[in-house]
Amino acid sequence: MVNLYRDLPPTYRGKLNVVVEIPSGSVNKIEYHADGFFRLDRSLYSAVYYPFEYGFLPQTTAGDGDATDVVLLVTHATFPGCVVQARPIGLLKMKDDKGSDDKVIAVPVNSVDPRFKKLKTIRDLEPHVRKEIEEFLMDYKKLEKRKFAKFLGWKGIKEAEKVIEKAIKKYKTEAKK
Repeated sequence: MVNLYRDLPPTYRGKLNVVVEIPSGSVNKIEYHADGFFRLDRSLYSAVYYPFEYGFLPQTTAGDGDATDVVLLVTHATFPGCVVQARPIGLLKMKDDKGSDDKVIAVPVNSVDPRFKKLKTIRDLEPHVRKEIEEFLMDYKKLEKRKFAKFLGWKGIKEAEKVIEKAIKKYKTEAKK
């Protein structure tokens, strides 16, 4: 059986391999365990739902020790475990109760969904959509004890690529131990 975190490369032919954990429209926080299974972490405590797909880049280690988080904009919801080839358009800098919690913002590549063809950078994203992403990520933990999220700003593709490269290197270093 394939382990989506350990066996799948973070990129394939220059495209990101985003593993979906949470489909758009969900009220469940589903997490992929590094041992190879999905589990329901919790139902959201607030009356909100994910307005985007949420997943991770395999074989990466982010600042919080988990795989690199990805906010994936899609036309239609997929399912947990779906691998979507995507490209980064920016980065959302965040901090939460566990420390640094940056999110790569990505869209499917044109061959997967041509509706995002003109969306090249975070600046091309409608201001309302950016605000919707921000508000969701700041609000969905509000009713949970001792949890918080702080928005630190939007960054461009170059910053997203640096975060991805650093996370890939960190994973490789840790895998050698």
